[in-house]
Amino acid sequence: MRMSEGVEWALHGCLNLTWLPPGRAVPAAKLAEFYDLPAAYLNKQFQALARAGIVASTPGKRGGFRLARDPERITLLDIVVAIEGGGEAFRCDELLRRGPGADPGTDYRQACLVSQAMRRADLAWRRELAAQTLAGLKADVERRYPAAPENTRARFAELMTPEGTTA
Repeated sequence: MRMSEGVEWALHGCLNLTWLPPGRAVPAAKLAEFYDLPAAYLNKQFQALARAGIVASTPGKRGGFRLARDPERITLLDIVVAIEGGGEAFRCDELLRRGPGADPGTDYRQACLVSQAMRRADLAWRRELAAQTLAGLKADVERRYPAAPENTRARFAELMTPEGTTA
């Protein structure tokens, strides 16, 4: 399974927001500039996060995006589903229905061992992502890269100068 690059961008963007003062909003253009990403596409990802209640959008000169919930209450699955949707990774098209000995009355989605194995794998993947919060990821990053929070704050301060958008 391959997720869109928007998932990576959303995860990093949300993680960066955890290191800013509570309630501090950052314009999508500045979030994009942080990693040299296309602003319109990143904005689209953050709009999806806003619809899911992960971030909040604040209009105006000092507007932008901020986390809408505590990082302890945002799972990695929340972010992935906001960007990719909640559908299963494997779609059973009941291929066995077209094979020899097929029975038109059988629900092959339930009877197919391939489908069952793929659904178990999808469930395990979702459980793992649901068990990891943004706060946990933040703590892991801070343990491994202790300078990350201050580097992030300094970079946003630089991006948000008067010649940027907001002082």
